[in-house]
Amino acid sequence: MTVTGRILSLALFALLPFLAACASAPAPMPPQDHPLYPGIQDGEFFIQPVPTRYLTPDTVRQEVPYAGSEKPGTIVVDSYARRLYFVTEEGKAMRYAIAVGRQGLAFRGNAKVGRKREWPSWQPTLNMLRTQPEMYRPYAAGLPGGLENPLGARALYLYRGGRDTMFRIHGTVQNSSIGHATSAGCIRLFNQDAIDLYNRTSIGTPVKVRSESESLALEGPFHDDEYGRATPGTAEALTAEEEILLSGVPATAR
Repeated sequence: MTVTGRILSLALFALLPFLAACASAPAPMPPQDHPLYPGIQDGEFFIQPVPTRYLTPDTVRQEVPYAGSEKPGTIVVDSYARRLYFVTEEGKAMRYAIAVGRQGLAFRGNAKVGRKREWPSWQPTLNMLRTQPEMYRPYAAGLPGGLENPLGARALYLYRGGRDTMFRIHGTVQNSSIGHATSAGCIRLFNQDAIDLYNRTSIGTPVKVRSESESLALEGPFHDDEYGRATPGTAEALTAEEEILLSGVPATAR
């Protein structure tokens, strides 16, 4: 073997450990779905997993201590804290994070689940068509159930005195909205949570929607953080410097 050949052989021999290490290096693991929010094949529709960036200790459903007086089997909606409870037993409840729309803020008091629907259809109300025709006129005849439907995978229809209140508890594909106040709709949950709640309820399930004073007494104060999510506690007062900086900024832009 020539001198050049021996040098190349030695160089290759020296590189073998590094080549072996590269060959045996494990491939990066793909992101793992949250076990409570995986992708679900639900009939003809596939519900995508909820991205983990939207799942925090405040938004993941969990059984928690419950201080309210409602009986087991009751749904309790707190639109101020943006939480929904299903009372499971004395002193305990399953807690879900919700998004609240204008219609959700307008309802208080007691009702019952009068209807339940899987993959419900949706139709804008006359008020929606009158106030925002450019947005809702294309759906005036109704929208069938499916992945593009704003009611999501499940809907509970609340009745009072035998009449539809037009208040809905439903799923959504807009995962980023959970924990926020929204411009439209009633009470939204992650689709996975809407299915879980749907399976726990029956026609006639009592529903309590808290007033602001009831929310303060049981949950304490909440405020919107810098991302618009409901956060426990009161908002910190602005410093003098922040007040000066914001003084020239229109309120709608803040």
